[in-house]
Amino acid sequence: MMQKQRAKGQRESVFNNEVVSRFELYNSLFLTLPFYKVKDTGTLLPLFIKYCEDGVKNHETPAGIINAFFEKYTQNNSKKDIIDLLFRFIQYIERQVVLFDAVEDASFNKLNADEEHSALLVYLKKGIDNKALNEKIEKLIDEFSLRLVLTAHPTQFYPGSVLSIITDLTSAIKTNDISTINQLLQQLGKTPFFNKKSPTPVDEALSLAWYLENVFYFAAANIQSEIDQSLNDYNLESKKIIELGFWPGGDRDGNPNVHADSTIQVSKMLRQILFRCYYRDFRNLKRRITFRGVEDNISLVHDVLYKNAFDPNIETENIADFLIENLNKIKTTLVEDHDGLFSDLVSDLIRKVELYGSHFASLDIRQDSRVLRDVHTFCRNNKPINALYPENYDTLSEEQKIKALVFKSAKINYTEQPGSLIQDTLETIAELKQIQQSNGEMACHRFIISNCQQASDILQLMELFLWNGWTEDDLTVDFVPLFETVHDLADAAEIMETLYSHPFYKKHLAYRGGKQHIMLGFSDSTKDGGYLMANWSIFNAKVALTATADKHNIQLAFFDGRGGPPSRGGGKTHRFYASMGKEIANKNIQLTIQGQTISSQYGSIDSAEFNMEQLINAGISAGMKEKHNILLDPLHKNLLDEMATNSYESYVSLRKHPLFLSYLEKFSPLTLLSKITISSRPVKRNSGGSLKLEDLRAISFVTAWSQLKQNIPGFYGIGTALKNQENEGNWDKVVKTYQESGYFKTIIDNCMMSMSKADFSITAHFANDKEYGAFWKMLYDEFELSKTLLLKLSGHETLMENYPVEKRSISVREKIVLPLVLIQHYALEQLQSEVTEEEQQSLEKLSIRTVYGIVNAGRNLA
Repeated sequence: MMQKQRAKGQRESVFNNEVVSRFELYNSLFLTLPFYKVKDTGTLLPLFIKYCEDGVKNHETPAGIINAFFEKYTQNNSKKDIIDLLFRFIQYIERQVVLFDAVEDASFNKLNADEEHSALLVYLKKGIDNKALNEKIEKLIDEFSLRLVLTAHPTQFYPGSVLSIITDLTSAIKTNDISTINQLLQQLGKTPFFNKKSPTPVDEALSLAWYLENVFYFAAANIQSEIDQSLNDYNLESKKIIELGFWPGGDRDGNPNVHADSTIQVSKMLRQILFRCYYRDFRNLKRRITFRGVEDNISLVHDVLYKNAFDPNIETENIADFLIENLNKIKTTLVEDHDGLFSDLVSDLIRKVELYGSHFASLDIRQDSRVLRDVHTFCRNNKPINALYPENYDTLSEEQKIKALVFKSAKINYTEQPGSLIQDTLETIAELKQIQQSNGEMACHRFIISNCQQASDILQLMELFLWNGWTEDDLTVDFVPLFETVHDLADAAEIMETLYSHPFYKKHLAYRGGKQHIMLGFSDSTKDGGYLMANWSIFNAKVALTATADKHNIQLAFFDGRGGPPSRGGGKTHRFYASMGKEIANKNIQLTIQGQTISSQYGSIDSAEFNMEQLINAGISAGMKEKHNILLDPLHKNLLDEMATNSYESYVSLRKHPLFLSYLEKFSPLTLLSKITISSRPVKRNSGGSLKLEDLRAISFVTAWSQLKQNIPGFYGIGTALKNQENEGNWDKVVKTYQESGYFKTIIDNCMMSMSKADFSITAHFANDKEYGAFWKMLYDEFELSKTLLLKLSGHETLMENYPVEKRSISVREKIVLPLVLIQHYALEQLQSEVTEEEQQSLEKLSIRTVYGIVNAGRNLA
C-alpha cells in the first residue's frame, strides 16, 4: 500500500511539473499573441477568469458577474461590444483547451511509465512448467479479440487541420522547442476550429479516418507486433487479436442523412486511405531494399499499391492475400540471400496487411427495428411475397409471426415507390454484397438492429436479405441485436433463446462459426433508468445471455456501446472488463470509441497503445482467472437488486417531474444543439413536434446536463439508494460489497468521476428562481447526499482521492472553461428577455460556441 501511495505521489509530482507548470508557461506566451482585431483581449482574459471565479464563490448571477466586469475594465458597454469581446474570450479559451491537451499528451509516457505490464507475457511465463495452464493460455489466445469501433457521435469536431496542429504541437512540447511552439500557437490562433455548415456523414467519416490513418494504423500494428513476439518466444502461433470497426456512413439509426451511397462512399474512402498508408510504408521499404533477386516482386507490389491508392477508376477487389503472398516472397529472398537485412520492414507491412486487409475497419450497418418492420411490411405487400403471408400478419402474436416466416429467396416486383427510409434499407442490403466483393467480407459483415424488442426483429431482417439479392448459402452477414432500455435488457435472454432454438437461425449461426454478437447500449438505458439501474441491468443481462449461449454451445461476443462519460458507460472501462467473472462471456471485448474519448484516449500513438494494452490486459486477466463474480451471491445480488430499484424509482420520479424537460430547455443549450455544425445527426429522432424525452438522443440529453455542470445522468438516485440501505441497517453489507466486488467498485469510482465534473455553485442562484428554485434544490440535495455517502463508502475525504492526477487534470480543465459556462448562461438568460432579431442571433451563436470548448475540455463529458 505504501508503494502504491508513493507511486501516486510521484505521478502527481510529474503531472504538476510536466503538465501544469509547462501549460502555465506556454499559456503566458499564448496570451500575448495578437490574434483577433481586439486590442488587449489576451490581457483582459486573466482578469475575466478571476472575476468569474470570485463571482461563482459569491453565488452571483452570470449577468451580474459579466456586467460588473465590463463596467470596471472596459469603456464601451453596448450589447454589441459586450458580445463581441465575449466571442474573443471564447476563441482564446477554445485554444487554451487545445494547448492543455497537447501539454498533457506530450507528458503521457512519463505519467504512465510505471503502469502494469503485459498480462499475456506474465501468464506465458507462468505456463512454462505448467502444462494445464499452458493449454488454457493457448485456448484463450485462440479465442480472444479486441474490437474498437469508432463512432461519429457529435462530440468530436476538430477538423483535420487542427488535429495536425495538435499532433505537431505535442511533438514540439515534448522537446521544449519554443520557436516551433510559438509558430504553432500562432497557426492555431488563425486556424478555424469549426465548419460553417453541418458535415455530411461522409465528412464525418473522413474526419474520423484521420485517427485511423495517423494513429490506429501504427498503434494497433505495434501492439500486434509485441503480441507476435511474445507468442513466438514461447513457440506459439501468431494470432490476430485487434480488430477495428467504423460507424460513420453505416449508422443510419435516426439519421436521415445517411444513405446507401454514403455507405458506398465511406467503404471506398476507407479502402483508399488504407492503400495510401500501405504505399507510404512500401516506398520507405523500397528505398532500403535495393538488392538483386527481389526486383520483380518489388515492382509488382509497388504498381498494385500505387493503383489502389491513387487510381479512382480501378476495379476494386480484395487483394490482401495477393499482397501477403508477394511480400512473403520478398521476405524469403531477403532471409535466404541477404542475411535477412531489412526483412523486419517487410514483416511489419505483412502484419499490417494481415490486420487491415483491404478494408482498414469493418463498417457496421445500424438501423432501428421500427424502420426495419416497415420495410418488411412494404416487401410483403408486393409480388410474389404477398402470396406467402396472411393479410393479418401484422396483428399476429410474436409466436404466430415467427411460425409464418418462410425464409425463401425471392425477387420482388415492386409496384409502388417506397419511402426514403425503406428505399435506403433495400439499397443498402443489396450494396453490402458489392462492398464485401471489393474490400473483403470483413469490410462490412454486421447489421445492428437498434431498439431490438423481439426475435422477429432479427428473423424478419434476415428475410429482407433473402428478398434482396442474397441466398441462404451466401449470407455472410452477422445479425446483431442491440438491447438498450431497462425493459429490453430484461427480455434479452428470452429473445436469444427463441433465436438459438429457431431452425433457420440455428443453421445460419453454425455457418457463421457458432459466434453471436450482441450489442448492449449504455446511453439509452441510463436515460431510461438512471446510472445505477443501467449498470446493474446490463450486468444481469450479460449473465443471463451468457447462460443462454452456453446452453446452446454458442460463442458469445458482447459489443458494448460505451460513450465517453460514465453516464454513457465510459470512465475506467478496462476495470469493468477485468472485474467480469466466469458467468459473463469475456473472450471478445468490443466497445464503441466516441466523442472526446477518441481524442483523449486514442489521440496519439502513445495513448492509443496504452489504452489498447490496458483493455487486452483486462481481457486476458479475466479470461485466465475466470473468477466467480461475487455479485451473484444472494447477499450481494439482493443488495444490488434493492439499491438499483431504489435508485431507479428516485430517477424515474425526477424524470416524470413536470419541470424536468422545461428546466433543461430553459437553462441549458438543449434547444440550440440542433444548430451546432458538428454533426450530420439530428438532436432527436422525431424531427417534428414538441420535444419528448423518449425522442431525445441520449448524447444530447447527457450533453445538456454536462453544460449545466450538474451531470445528473451520472449519479442521480445513487445517494437515495445508499441512504435507504443505511436506514435499514445494511451499511456494513454495502461496504463489504464495495470492498469485495471490482465491478461495483468501478461503478462507484466512475460515479465519483462524473460528480467531480459537476459544480452546483455555478447555478446556486437558481435556488432563488420562483418557478425552478425548488427543482434545483432537489437536484442539489441528491448531489450532496450522493457525495456524502460515496465518500463514506469509499473511506475517502474527497472525490477521486484514488486518482490524484486525473483529479488535478479535471480541476485545471474546469478552471479554464469556467468563463465559457458563465458566458453560456449569460447568453441563455439574455435570450429570455426582450431582444432584437439581430441580438437573438448573436446570443444564440454565443451560447452555441461555448458548447464546443466545454465538451472538449471535459474530454468525456458527452
